[in-house]
Amino acid sequence: MIKRRFSKRVIVRTCVLAFVLAFAALEFEGVFRAMSGVVGSNLNPLQIGLLHWYEANVTTQFAVGTGPGALAFDGASVWVANRGSNTVTKLSLSGTLLGTFAVGNQPVGIAFDGANMWVTNRSDGTVTKLASNGTPLGTFAVGNDPSGVAFDGANIWVTNGGSSNSVTQLRASDGTTLGTFAVGTSPIAVAFDGTDIWVANSASNNVTKLADNGAHLGTFAVGSNPQFLAFDGVHIWVANFGSNNVTKLNLSGTTVGTFGVGTGPAGVAFDGSHIWVSNYGSNNVTKLSLTGTNLGNFAVGNNPIGVAFDGAFIWVANQFFCCSTGTVSKL
Repeated sequence: MIKRRFSKRVIVRTCVLAFVLAFAALEFEGVFRAMSGVVGSNLNPLQIGLLHWYEANVTTQFAVGTGPGALAFDGASVWVANRGSNTVTKLSLSGTLLGTFAVGNQPVGIAFDGANMWVTNRSDGTVTKLASNGTPLGTFAVGNDPSGVAFDGANIWVTNGGSSNSVTQLRASDGTTLGTFAVGTSPIAVAFDGTDIWVANSASNNVTKLADNGAHLGTFAVGSNPQFLAFDGVHIWVANFGSNNVTKLNLSGTTVGTFGVGTGPAGVAFDGSHIWVSNYGSNNVTKLSLTGTNLGNFAVGNNPIGVAFDGAFIWVANQFFCCSTGTVSKL
């Protein structure tokens, strides 16, 4: 009897061990497949490393100045232009305040040149150049109502609205004006595609393409009241505030597609795989595939306008026209 019971125990233990090993093998296979899926997917490895698998979750919001609008990423920190408080806020990627720096009146645009920040001061007709620690390095006159600003690898380009209807080209090293070039009516945003300059003309519902010497290369119709531009490496994306959509153009200016988003799209950014659009009137951002498929709308703060990508997260500036302290959302 003892020998028989012992044999049964051995058999049971053997079966249990076999089950455990089989289950472990299945688990390993599942993990391996999951890892293979991640490697072959569009997930950002940095987001995975930070355990931030679902990039559309709002992590938190951070207070900045009054009326935040445009944002820029310098490789380590996020900078925010605060129109209502005439300042620029610098945040760490965890949202810690690293500094608040005075600039000109009504700063609305900001761009990074690889070393310094450039800020457009709409009421002054100037741009301010800031060092990475916020020290002013110069203020340079441009046209009326400057707003958009972009860096082409050597020079700074600034859109001038009001009666100017032009863009100014400045040498990044010292702020010297290299030229002023006519574009459409009320130019408001500017982007560089690696070769040429693109300008969104908000009152004429089109975009202008310029060579790096200012030569006019074409004007192309988009939606109503275009507000911002982004380059995805192949195409130009235009946020059309008045028609609640974005236009996708190839670099010859041909419209590839027009895609509905939220109410009052004001900002647009590329994250390496997707397009993100801030919807001023619906207090959310829309995520689009590069084919224009809507991948979701995600709530942020009030009146979102500026949007930027830091390599892992999306940052959105809220309350552009509000008189209270503004915020930025991190997705």
